[in-house]
Amino acid sequence: MSSRGTADSSAPRGTAPDRAPPECWELAQRLPFPGPAAGRAPYKDSQAIMKVLLLKDAKEDDCGQDPYIRELGLYGLEATLIPVLSFEFLSLPSFSEKLSHPEGYGGLIFTSPRAVEAVELCLEKDNKTEVWKHSLREKWNAKSVYVVGNATASLVKKIGLDTEGANSGNAEKLAEYICSRESPALPLLFPCGTVKGEILPKMLKDRGDDRIPMESITVYQKIPHPGIQVNLNSYYSKQGVPASITFFSPSGLTYSLRHIQELSGDSINRIKFAAIGPSTARALTAQGLRVSCMAESPTPLALAKGLQVALQAPSC
Repeated sequence: MSSRGTADSSAPRGTAPDRAPPECWELAQRLPFPGPAAGRAPYKDSQAIMKVLLLKDAKEDDCGQDPYIRELGLYGLEATLIPVLSFEFLSLPSFSEKLSHPEGYGGLIFTSPRAVEAVELCLEKDNKTEVWKHSLREKWNAKSVYVVGNATASLVKKIGLDTEGANSGNAEKLAEYICSRESPALPLLFPCGTVKGEILPKMLKDRGDDRIPMESITVYQKIPHPGIQVNLNSYYSKQGVPASITFFSPSGLTYSLRHIQELSGDSINRIKFAAIGPSTARALTAQGLRVSCMAESPTPLALAKGLQVALQAPSC
């Protein structure tokens, strides 16, 4: 593990190691002993830990580790990440043009990290980074920038925009939050994927005469990750059937479920399935799978707490 992720064993207790962000040092103090090797979740105590599978790509934070692996480790769960989605970006020239004219919009809506990445790509490809820093960013910050989830909010903040609504947790709750605000005269610009939930647009539209105008633009599409089958085969051959599998999107479920069913066989009934968000939970139910846990918000802590409860409950 990177030295940013754990305390320096030679440093006095209570003194933050050099260069470590404060939140990383605080985390290190929560661990009962220095963390294990990179790629392994830390043990919370000496009891046997449960192996859980998270169908997402790894994203290191400022502490040098994926926050889901770290947080679940603190709850006695050994998490492995397997990516099931890849992304292709679309309509970037058109999106770039819209970003260049904030005066035509009442604000922005971001419901996924990929939409924020599309902004970054537009700025890089069109050499607009300096224009963004000196004028466009300020003009967009004069408007509302709505986001779902802390991960997306963090990326939006990195491109210099102030956010609101991050704690809403999912698109439905964000729509309620937006509806509680003053209706803008100009449309909200909503960069999204080809498979987007319709609840948010519908809720904004269904306000009748007081409807909130919105302009969607498709900037990315999800495709299956090329390594799904190989990575799942490797996991099952080395680790066996996991105690729990967490899906992060309906698309991720679609692309991976057949492989999981084949590898799990009759043992699939022992797996506790978890979902990030209500749309993914509904997709699991539609496939005839019991949802043992739905995280209250799209955060590592919410998932860790939900899985702890679900894995203590007896299997049906």
